[in-house]
Amino acid sequence: MRVVVDNLDQFLHGAVVTVELTLLSFAAAFVIGIVIAACRVSPVAPLRAAGTVYVEVIRNIPLAVQFVIFFFGFPKVGLRYSPFISAVIVLSAYTGAFIAETVRSGINTVDRGQAEAARSIGLTFGQVLRIVVLPQALRSVVAPIGNLFIALLKNSSLAYTISVVELTGAADRLNTETARPVAVFLGAALVYLALTLPSGSAIGAIERRVAFKR
Repeated sequence: MRVVVDNLDQFLHGAVVTVELTLLSFAAAFVIGIVIAACRVSPVAPLRAAGTVYVEVIRNIPLAVQFVIFFFGFPKVGLRYSPFISAVIVLSAYTGAFIAETVRSGINTVDRGQAEAARSIGLTFGQVLRIVVLPQALRSVVAPIGNLFIALLKNSSLAYTISVVELTGAADRLNTETARPVAVFLGAALVYLALTLPSGSAIGAIERRVAFKR
C-alpha cells in the first residue's frame, strides 16, 4: 500500500472532484426528479406521456452508453461541453429518472382524500402538489432517495470514461504510471468507503429525524 501513501495527494484530489460531481449532479437530479414526478401524476395527458417516456428511456439505457452518446455524439450537432459539465448533465439526467419514480411512489402513499379536500377549497393542481402532497411524499422516501445519492456517488466513477479525473480516473492514471492495479484500486475502494459510509449514517439520521416529526 506504499504506492497509495506516496500518492495520497492524487487520491485526495480525485475524491474532491468526486464529491463536487456528486453534489452538483444530485442537486440537479433532485429538481429533475420533482418535475418529472409532477408530470407523471399530472391530470394533463401529454405531460404524463412525456414523463413516462423520459423515465423509461433514461432508466433503460446503460449509464456508460449515455456518457459516450452525450460526450462524443452531441458535439456533432453543436452541443459541446467540458468533460466535467458533461458528466454532471449525464449523471443528473440519469439519476433524475430514478428520483422521479421514487417521488412518484411517495406521492401515491399520500391519502387521496387530502388532495381532494385541497382541490375542493379552490387550490390548483400545482398548489395541491406543492403545499399538501409533496411535503408528505418526500418525508416518506428519505431513505430511498438517500440510497440514490450513494448510488450516484458510486456511478460518478464512470465519468473517467470521458476524461474526468475523479477518484477512479485518478486511480487509473496512477495505475498507468506504477503498474500496481491491486494496490491502487484497493486504495480507491477505501476512499469510496470513506465517502459512502458516513453518507449512509447521515441519511439514516435524517430519516429518523423526519420520522420523529411526522
